[in-house]
Amino acid sequence: MHRKEGANLMGTNFYTLSGKHIGKRSAAGQYCWNCNVTLCKGGKENVHSSGGFVVTSSNSIFDYIKHIKTLWYDKCPKCNKEEGVEPLHEGASGRELGFNKEPFKVKSGVTSCSSFTWDVDPITLKRLKYVKSEYGEKLTINEFYDMLKECPIQFYDSIGSDFS
Repeated sequence: MHRKEGANLMGTNFYTLSGKHIGKRSAAGQYCWNCNVTLCKGGKENVHSSGGFVVTSSNSIFDYIKHIKTLWYDKCPKCNKEEGVEPLHEGASGRELGFNKEPFKVKSGVTSCSSFTWDVDPITLKRLKYVKSEYGEKLTINEFYDMLKECPIQFYDSIGSDFS
């Protein structure tokens, strides 16, 4: 299943203050915020998939990049809006790499997004006051829910699997 593959991608894990894993935020590629649709041709289920491509001695990283480009639309499949240029200090990839430290801003058009893979039922968080990231950043539960606004793609099929 693609979720298992995506669960190992670089991202940020979140925990309760007692250390229970809540889930993982990961950069999830281009997304049309106007139409609420990923630009991944395989749909949200495949945003973390390489399409089975493996780099070997008979091909190169450039072959891999060329292959990946075949898995994604160049513009929104609904409204035809093209990708915007997004610097690292504003995008989802930059957030996972530590360059984007700004609070989430409401987005429009085609820019990057994040996904969130849940390890606990989100309803159980309602009673919490704080959560923390794997880097020790403490967030109020409201700040955590605000952070989830940059995660329009959310996966619930790993609840209870205790992944990280």
